[in-house]
Amino acid sequence: MLALLTALTVTVGLLIWQLTDLVPLTAMVVPLVLANLVLGPRQLPWFVVMTLLILAVLVPQQPVVNQRTAVTVVIIFALGFIILLASFRRSRLGVAGLQGESMLVDLRDRILRQGGIPELPDEWYVGSELRSAGGTPFAGDFVVTARHGHRLDLVVVDVSGKGAGAGTRALLLSGALGGLLGAMAPKDFLESANEFLMRQDWEEGFASAVHLSLDLHSGQFEIRSAGHPPAALRVAGTGRWSALEAEGPVLGLIEMATYEPVVGTMRRGDALLLYTDGMVETPHRDIMLGVDKMLGQAEQLLRGQFDGGAKRIIESIGSRNDDRALLLVHRR
Repeated sequence: MLALLTALTVTVGLLIWQLTDLVPLTAMVVPLVLANLVLGPRQLPWFVVMTLLILAVLVPQQPVVNQRTAVTVVIIFALGFIILLASFRRSRLGVAGLQGESMLVDLRDRILRQGGIPELPDEWYVGSELRSAGGTPFAGDFVVTARHGHRLDLVVVDVSGKGAGAGTRALLLSGALGGLLGAMAPKDFLESANEFLMRQDWEEGFASAVHLSLDLHSGQFEIRSAGHPPAALRVAGTGRWSALEAEGPVLGLIEMATYEPVVGTMRRGDALLLYTDGMVETPHRDIMLGVDKMLGQAEQLLRGQFDGGAKRIIESIGSRNDDRALLLVHRR
């Protein structure tokens, strides 16, 4: 790739030299921009220097050197300087611009796959939805799932911060929690996650989480919470939602923390909601008032139709300035 770009730069330089009236000096911007996209941080600085040297040689060959020509040269040199600064910043990563972006996109897709719902028996429906602050593709809220025979484990996590700032921590944490969820017993999962976060020594090194372990045969479940808004259960017999107040400290703040479960059984027609605080919390409203509002909205939106309900709820309520995640479990 470096050889091709070098050949392109020399060709453009010859065209500017021989066809001064047709090819302007600004044509040298083309190889600079292409190099910024495809060259690694080791090759890019040398290529920029070479291109600017060729430009410096071409300027005296112009038939007329006036203020317009001088401004053009200054702008191209400024662009080269900006690209050099960008290459120095990329040197920490060690890959070219497009490669770095593709790596981030791949990691983001892996987060989404961690939250993919496994194949379930026909009597069960599980839907999940994620929304990030400002509509960015990276968020601090995510979902992790795992199925072990007739046991289904679902975790909703809210990393400190929001949007792209929390996205990098969410990338690391989602992989770690995905591994733990597949290897640990339900009673040990949050304790192990807390130990992992304690070892990270992040400045904002904490996260809240709620963990649902569900027996797909009997409908029995255990819910454990780490400083997370309470899960909500809808009992089909009464048609009412109630908060399940599992208690436990936030992940990453207290060593040797323990997490006691709330247990119950989901019967046909029952539903569970797991969500992050972006769904219910605002600066001027108590979180439990937000929970009541969300459950009232859920009662209207889920009446008679639970499939696709997670998307309907998350699009109708919650703060657009905060990351949001919602998980809906229904036993048909």
